[in-house]
Amino acid sequence: MAQATVTLDANLAIDAMMLSGTKNPQDAVELVLRDYLARGRRTETRTGDAADGQRLTESRPTEHED
Repeated sequence: MAQATVTLDANLAIDAMMLSGTKNPQDAVELVLRDYLARGRRTETRTGDAADGQRLTESRPTEHED
C-alpha cells in the first residue's frame, strides 16, 4: 500500500484521536478519511453522481420575467 506523509496541527490530531477513540494520529486520520469517503459514496448512491445533478439542472425550463 502506498503511503503519504502529511503535517497536521497537533491540537487537530489530538481532537481527532479523542473523538475517534484511537491511540495515535495515523489511525485517527485513516479512520476519519475512510468515514468521509464512505459517506460520500452513500450520498452518491442516494442522489446519483455529479453528472446526474448537472444534467437535471440543465434540462429545467427557466422562468422569464414579463
